[in-house]
Amino acid sequence: MSLNSKFLLQQQQQYHQGFKILHQKSLPCFDQHPFVSFPKKWKCFHSGGNSRLLISRCISEKFSDSLGPSDSESLENLKQKENTLLTILKGANSFLPHVVLGSTILALIYPPSFTWFTNRYYSPALGFLMFAVGVNSSEKDFLEAFKKPAAIFAGYIGQFAVKPLLGYLFGTLAMTVFGLPTSLAAGIMLTSCVSGAQLSNYATFLTDPQMAPLSIVMTSLSTATAVFVTPILSLLLIGKKLPVDVKGMVSNILQIVVAPVAGGLLLNRFFPQICNAIRPLLPPLSVFVTALCVGAPLAINIESLVSPSGMSVLLLMIAFHLSAFILGYLLSGIAFHKAPDVKPLQRTLSYETGMQSSLLALALANKFFQDPLVGVPPAISVVIMSLMGFSLVMLWAKKKETVIG
Repeated sequence: MSLNSKFLLQQQQQYHQGFKILHQKSLPCFDQHPFVSFPKKWKCFHSGGNSRLLISRCISEKFSDSLGPSDSESLENLKQKENTLLTILKGANSFLPHVVLGSTILALIYPPSFTWFTNRYYSPALGFLMFAVGVNSSEKDFLEAFKKPAAIFAGYIGQFAVKPLLGYLFGTLAMTVFGLPTSLAAGIMLTSCVSGAQLSNYATFLTDPQMAPLSIVMTSLSTATAVFVTPILSLLLIGKKLPVDVKGMVSNILQIVVAPVAGGLLLNRFFPQICNAIRPLLPPLSVFVTALCVGAPLAINIESLVSPSGMSVLLLMIAFHLSAFILGYLLSGIAFHKAPDVKPLQRTLSYETGMQSSLLALALANKFFQDPLVGVPPAISVVIMSLMGFSLVMLWAKKKETVIG
């Protein structure tokens, strides 16, 4: 057998043993060794470059291959758990209807569970909810929503024209038909003068996610202009019956509404990484704060609620919010009957008209009216509009599923 045949046979034998033979010229840095061999499982491929780079690649391949299936599965499971946790946090809003109902029942059964959340916490809580609106808003949301100026105008009219008229109507009925004190009628009117509620944004998102930016714009616009509109409406409706500190109300709305919303928008604009870090935590915190804001007014005013006049106010507030929800739905259906997305618009405008920042009305009542009875209608309104709004969420969401199915 010739030398070449022996050499080829030797190469073939070692190759079958799981090694690949590389000639000294392939790896010039190993001058002392005629041949350099690497295990086949290292998956090394030499392209004529630096031999040190080749060795580095081989070692890297070896260490990556050393991670067995169990390690890869562990990493995958960890990622899945992180995604699941983020999904739960972000989806916390879907539990809001159940939380609102649970808070209402708990406040009725055991009021001390919420009475610690006194009036002094309402303003910071409302400020937090307004801050969450700002963090979850951006210039793109506004630009997209502003493509529907007619819908925005309709929402504004529903908030600051239809609803105050209803408030004046039911406030007058409270005095003339039910014989209630003037302070309770003033509370009903004050409730009808405040801006839209952030809860309407949640309700819209749960029912028609594509309409959420429009709802945010409506609420933001009514909230921003409430600085001027709410005191004016308060003067027009109840100024002759009870004194209204317009200057103080403007200052209070600036602190509770405008500053937190502006802070959230600025944080989102200039520090997006911070917003991305805190955004998953905002939905569960907002749900928790909303639960406190729903349960506390009911628990604190439970005696007024169960009194004869309280039951009358309850009936009036139910009629007030029910009328607002229905009118918002029907009037928007007439105005936008030719629009391709008329049904989502009707639902969005119904939420926007039927739900308002009753907590703001409660904070204003507690701060600027000496008679504590003025705060009873806003306190009842918090519960009624929340229960009605999220009952509609469940009804309309279930109806959409039936239609799709």
